[in-house]
Amino acid sequence: MYLNCKTYFSLRYGTITTRELVDTALEMGITSLALTNINMTADVWTFIQLCHEKGIKPIIGLECRNGHAFKYILLARNMEGWYAINHFLSNHLQTGEPFPDRAPALPGIFAIYAWGSCPLPQLAAHELVGVRPREVNKLFRIDTLAYKDKLVILHPVTFQDAKYYELHQVLRAVDQNILISQLPPATTAWKDESWLSPGDLLQHYEQYPHIVQNTLRIMETCELRFDFKAQRNKKYLLGSAAADRERLRELAYQGMEYRYGPDNAEARYRIEKELKIIEDQNFNAYFLITHDIIRFALDRGFFYVGRGSGANSIIAYCLRITDVDPIALNLYFERFLNPYRSSPPDFDIDFSWRDRDEVIRYVFEKHGTAYTALLGTVATFQENAIVRELGKVYGLPKKEIDRILENPFDLNLEKEGIHQRILDFSRLMTANNKAFPNHLSIHAGGILISEAPIHQYCATHLPPKGFYTAQLDMHQAEAIGLHKFDILSQRGLGHIRDSLEIIRANKGVNIDIHTVKAFTEDKQVKRQLKTVNTIGCFYIESPAMRQLLKKLECDDYLTLVAASSIIRPGVAQSGMMRQYVEHFRNPGKVTYLHPIIEKVLGETFGVMVYQEDVIKVIHEYADMDLADADILRRSMAGKYRGPGAFLQLQEQFFANCARLNRPEEVTKELWRQIASFTSFSFSKAHSATYAVESYQSLYLKTYFPAEFMVAVINNFGGFYNRELYFRELQRTGATVHPPCINNSRYPTTIQGKDVYTGFIHIEGLEEAWICRMLEERAKYGPYASLEDFTTRMQPPPEQLDLLIRIGAFNFTGHTKKQLLWKSSPLLRGKDAQADHVLPLFREPVTDHQLPHLAYHAHEDAFDEIDLLGFPINSPFEVLEHDQRPYTTVKELENKIGETVRCLGYLVCTKFIRTAQGAPMCFGTFLDREGEFLDTVHFPESFRLYPLQKNGFYALEGKVSAEYSVITLDVSHLRKIGYFEDKTFTPRQKAVYL
Repeated sequence: MYLNCKTYFSLRYGTITTRELVDTALEMGITSLALTNINMTADVWTFIQLCHEKGIKPIIGLECRNGHAFKYILLARNMEGWYAINHFLSNHLQTGEPFPDRAPALPGIFAIYAWGSCPLPQLAAHELVGVRPREVNKLFRIDTLAYKDKLVILHPVTFQDAKYYELHQVLRAVDQNILISQLPPATTAWKDESWLSPGDLLQHYEQYPHIVQNTLRIMETCELRFDFKAQRNKKYLLGSAAADRERLRELAYQGMEYRYGPDNAEARYRIEKELKIIEDQNFNAYFLITHDIIRFALDRGFFYVGRGSGANSIIAYCLRITDVDPIALNLYFERFLNPYRSSPPDFDIDFSWRDRDEVIRYVFEKHGTAYTALLGTVATFQENAIVRELGKVYGLPKKEIDRILENPFDLNLEKEGIHQRILDFSRLMTANNKAFPNHLSIHAGGILISEAPIHQYCATHLPPKGFYTAQLDMHQAEAIGLHKFDILSQRGLGHIRDSLEIIRANKGVNIDIHTVKAFTEDKQVKRQLKTVNTIGCFYIESPAMRQLLKKLECDDYLTLVAASSIIRPGVAQSGMMRQYVEHFRNPGKVTYLHPIIEKVLGETFGVMVYQEDVIKVIHEYADMDLADADILRRSMAGKYRGPGAFLQLQEQFFANCARLNRPEEVTKELWRQIASFTSFSFSKAHSATYAVESYQSLYLKTYFPAEFMVAVINNFGGFYNRELYFRELQRTGATVHPPCINNSRYPTTIQGKDVYTGFIHIEGLEEAWICRMLEERAKYGPYASLEDFTTRMQPPPEQLDLLIRIGAFNFTGHTKKQLLWKSSPLLRGKDAQADHVLPLFREPVTDHQLPHLAYHAHEDAFDEIDLLGFPINSPFEVLEHDQRPYTTVKELENKIGETVRCLGYLVCTKFIRTAQGAPMCFGTFLDREGEFLDTVHFPESFRLYPLQKNGFYALEGKVSAEYSVITLDVSHLRKIGYFEDKTFTPRQKAVYL
C-alpha cells in the first residue's frame, strides 16, 4: 500500500535515510514497499538489499516532476520496466526536455497519476490514479467499482514526523535559495506525508475495499528478479572467452621480451601462474580493456602512470599498465588477485589533466555510450556548510553565522530562537553520522563498462564535462557486480608530460621517460635524492618528506619505496616511522622476534612497512596459503564484513603456529603487531608506483632543471604556492622576466636561459582578450611600441593599465609612469574596429612632452606583488632591513643546542594538535640564501607568537637536530615589514606596508 516512499536521495526534499525507511517499515509490519525518489535512482540497490535482509518485498520506481510540478509515479513491474524507467528519466535529464503530461506506454511499467489530474475514462492499460487518504471524501459521487482496476491507495512518505516536516521546509528553501518566509507552499510536500500504520491507513478506505485489493494486486504484480552475485562488467573484448584468453597470453609474452628479454624463467613461471588465476576468475577482459586504454595512450604520446595494487602483477608490468617490476621488489600477486577474490582487481591509471578527457572520450567511443558511464556519487552537506545554508534561509548576517560556527556549544545561542532552530536542524542532519545528500557529483575517476546497457541498473545524467554519468556510487556498483576502471587525473603527471615537450622544444632532446631502471641507477639522480633537491618532484617535495629522506640518507630505489609508505599518516602516527628510521640508521642493533622474521623482514629491518609484509609474515611464520594470508589481512583492515571467515583464519593462524612449535609469546606479539598495523598499512605496490613517478620527475629536474620548473609552474605547482617554484626556477640559473607583450604567451615559456612569465599569472587580466592580442602578434608580428600596440589592439584602459604596471612594455625604454602618462591620450577617442585593419599611411604620433616623474626601484616589486602575488626578484632584495645579524641556515649545523636569531620568508605552515589536544605548528621558511629553514612552534610558543600571513619573520629559538635534520624550536618571533628600518609618512605606510 506504500507506493510512493521517498528517502533523502530525493535531494533537498526527503528527510528519511534509506535504512531508516526499511527499518521503520519492518517495525510497522509492512511486507511490501515501493521506493520512488524524485527524478533520482541513486539508492535503489541499497534499498533492495536492505529489503531482502528484512524480508520485505522491494518495489522500485520513480516520481517524475518538472521542477516543482508533480507529473506521475512510475513503478517497474519487472527488470524490463526498470530499464524503461531509467531510459525515460535519462533522456529527460540529458536533454532538459520536460516530462510529458501523460506517461508513455513504456514496457513493464505502471503509471500513477494524482487524483483529478487525468480523467478516469481516458486511462490507458498501464495508467492508474492514486487516491490519498484526505481525498477519499471526493469519491462519493463516483462509481468507483466501474474503475476498480484503476484506483490505488496513494499515501506519500516523505519525512518522519512534524519536526522533520520543518526540516523538509528548510531544505526546500535551501534548494530555491530563498528565505524560509518566502517559501511558496506549492514547492513543499503536504504536512500529512509521514508514516501511517497499515491499520490506520486501511481505515480511510474501509468503504472502498476494491481500492485496497487493487493496490495489493498492483504490488503483487511488481516482481524483480536480480542476481547480486553475477558479474556485470563487459565479458569479452574480442567477442569470446577463447579469443580473449589467447590474446592476453600473446600480449603477456610479447611484454616479457620487452621487459626481461626472450628467456627469463622466473618471469615465465609468474606469467603462467597469473594467466591461470585470471582465466579461472574470468578477468581476461578486464586486463585487455585496461591494456587497450594504455595502447591508445601510447599511440597518442600521452604520459601515464599505472599505480595501485596492480603493480603486484607481472602481466600488468608486461602489458605496460605499470612500470613497477614485481620480481625486483618481490611483490606477491595474491595481494592483487587470488582465487578467493570475487571482484576484479583495481587498476588506477593516472593521466595528465590535459589528456584525461581524451582518454575518457576514447573509452566511450570504443565501448558505446549505451554501455559506458562515468561513476557517479552524491555530494553531502558538510557540517559547517549546513549551518551556513540554514543561516541564509533564516536571514542571518554573515557575522551571526560565523558566531554559531565558532561557538556551537555556547549556551547563550541555545536561548536565541533562530540560532536554536539552526542548531537543532543541523543536529538532525548530522545525527548518527548521517551523510545527508546535497547534490549529484562525479567520482574522481571511475568508469563503468557494462555487458548490458547501463540503464538496466540506473539512470544517467550529463554534467558540464559532457560525459554520461551514472546515478550510482562505487559501493552500489560493486554490490551489483559492476566494477569500475579508474582513469584519474594527477597534477604531477602534467609536470612530466609538459617537461618532455618543453625539453624537446628548447633543447631538441627526446626522452624515453619509461626507462625507470636507468633513472634509479643514475649517479647524478642519486646525488639529487641524497641532497634532497626535490622541489617540484611528485610525492618527495613536502617538508615532511624532505626531512624523512634526509634522516634515511636516501639515494636508492628501495629506500625511497619504503619512505613513500612510512610517510603516510597512520604509519607515522603509530610510531613505526620513527622505529624504521632508528633501525635503518642502526641495523646492527635490530633485534628480531624470530629467525623467520629476520628472513622475511630483513629488507625493512624488522618493521612491517607494507601490507605485503603482513602477507609474508602470515605465510612464512604460520605456513598459511598466500591467498588465505591476504584474506586475513583484508579482514583485519575491515575489507570483509563477515566475522565467520576471519575467526576461522585467526584460529588457523594460531593452530598452525602451535603445530610448527612457534614460541607462544612470539606468536601473540606478532599477532598484536599485525592487528595494530593492518588497519592503516600501505601496499608496497602503491609505494613503488609513487617512487617510480618520483624518479621520473627527479631525472628531469636533474638534467633539465629550468624546463622542468617551467612545466611545474604551468601545471599550477604542487605542494607549495607558485612563488616558491619561481624561486626554484631562478636557482637553476634561468633569467626570469616579467610578462612581455612581444615574448610572453599565456603560460610561462622558456627560450634558452630566458624565461618569460605567462600572462595567466596576472590578476585581473582577461583571458579572452589577451588571447586575441597573442593571435594579433602571431599574424602581424611583434608590437613596435606602446603606440603601435594601442593602434592595433584598442585595449580596454584597465587591461592596458595592468600590462604597463606588470612591465609588459619594458622593451620601450620608458618607465611605467611615463607609459601610463602616454597611454591616456593614445586611447582617447579611438574606436574599436570589428576586424584588423592596418592603415595605408600611418599618422605621425604626437610626441607628448613627458614631465620628470620620480621613480623608485621598489615600485616594480610592489606592482608584481599586487598583480602576481610575489616579486619576480628575491623578496630579500626588496626588504629594507638589516639582514646581517641573522644566522643563515648553512650556519646552523655548527650551532646545535644554541639559541640563535634567523630571518625567514614564510613558505608554508602545517597545524596539528598534540596528544593532549593543544594546537602547535610546523613552519617552512626561506633564508636570504634561498635555503629552507624548518621550524617547530610548540603549544606555548604558538599561543604567544602565532604565525600570521605570509612575509618576513624574525625568529628566535634553539637549534635542534635529529640525525641530519636541523630544525629551529621557536621561542619568540616577530613579523618584519618590507620597510622595517625606514621612516614613512602615514600615507607612505598605507602604500608600502
